[in-house]
Amino acid sequence: MKITVLAENTSAGELRSEHGLSLYIETKKHRLLFDSGQSGLFAENAKKLGVNIADADIAVLSHGHYDHGGGLLRFLELNDKARIYISKYAFGSYYNGTKKYIGLDRRLSKSKRVVLTDGITHIADGLTIDSGAGMKTVLDLGSFGLNVCIDGEFVPDDFRHEHYLLIEEDGKRILISGCSHRGINNIEEHFRPDVLIGGFHLSMLPPGKELEAVSKVLDSYNTDYYTCHCTGTESFLFMKYYMKRLKYISTGSTIDI
Repeated sequence: MKITVLAENTSAGELRSEHGLSLYIETKKHRLLFDSGQSGLFAENAKKLGVNIADADIAVLSHGHYDHGGGLLRFLELNDKARIYISKYAFGSYYNGTKKYIGLDRRLSKSKRVVLTDGITHIADGLTIDSGAGMKTVLDLGSFGLNVCIDGEFVPDDFRHEHYLLIEEDGKRILISGCSHRGINNIEEHFRPDVLIGGFHLSMLPPGKELEAVSKVLDSYNTDYYTCHCTGTESFLFMKYYMKRLKYISTGSTIDI
């Protein structure tokens, strides 16, 4: 399996980067786009990296935020076959605080290629989308100011619009998580994958005892971690001291599993 980072906050080379995430995943049987960043940059970088977006037969949106789904309309222009799997809750009114709308372009909801999911959805052999229903809260860090507007009232987001892609191949379980808003420790405990790839949503948690504790708990599992985006580079460097199997991926990086 090969995973190519098409867009992320940082760049491993000459490619442009942006705040967001987009991964191109090649398994033995499928080509998947996981998230699309906040613009069409993922497609620009894909071309430079020799990735043909038209070849993707599946697309997955991890949750309903613009920095992960902002490029999906561009994806629909470039790819005429892949269905896009999106949580049925993804088109809510999501905000950072009460002023900045961070949700999706609702034109996307009109596409006949969008498949709304809930719970567990088996999309192909070895490919499962899982909302983490029944996930226990072993650590609650809150929503870090991210809200949903319901009937004009802003309330902390419970991130029910987030789901995760589980890939099972060659005896390994690889979990892809866009931002891990529901808590990276909770997600790790629930799925216990061999490999976990994605943002950990820890950039707002300053280096210190709490982040140290998060890191040590993650390190206690038999999991290889590849992180990025909302983990934050400062938090990553701090966590790296406590986690022997933690790596950072940037725009242009590739992972071979």
